[in-house]
Amino acid sequence: MMTKTREITITQSKGAFSIFKKQESSKEAYDFSGVLALRQLLSNEKARILHVIKTQKPKSIYELSKILNRGFKSVNDDVKLLKRFGFVDLIQEKTKGRSRLRPEVVVDNIVIHLKVWLLFAINCSKINEG
Repeated sequence: MMTKTREITITQSKGAFSIFKKQESSKEAYDFSGVLALRQLLSNEKARILHVIKTQKPKSIYELSKILNRGFKSVNDDVKLLKRFGFVDLIQEKTKGRSRLRPEVVVDNIVIHLKVWLLFAINCSKINEG
C-alpha cells in the first residue's frame, strides 16, 4: 500500500506567516493564512477525528459525531476544515433513498516546512562613530 503524504509550507514575509500548499498538489489552493489556521488544523480534536475515522470507519459524519460524543455541527465544521487541507475526503453514498457523506482519511503523513527569512540591518552611523 502506498503512503500518502500532505505537505504544508509556512513562509514568513513582512512580519506575518502564510500557509501554502505544495505546488504539485491537486487540491484547491488553501484560503487560510497565518499560523492560527495551522494551529486550528493540528488541534487535539482534529487528531482525534482523524484517528476515529481511520480506526472505526464511521459511515457518516453524524455517526462520527456520536462516536466522538460531540455535536454534529462542530464535528461537521472540523471535517470540512480537514477536507479543505486535503486530509479527508467525503464519499457520497446512498442508502434507503437517502444520501450521506462518509468521511475517509486520505493521508498517512503530514510534513510541515517552516521558512523564516531573517533580515539584519546594520546601523552605519554607529559604525562610523567608532
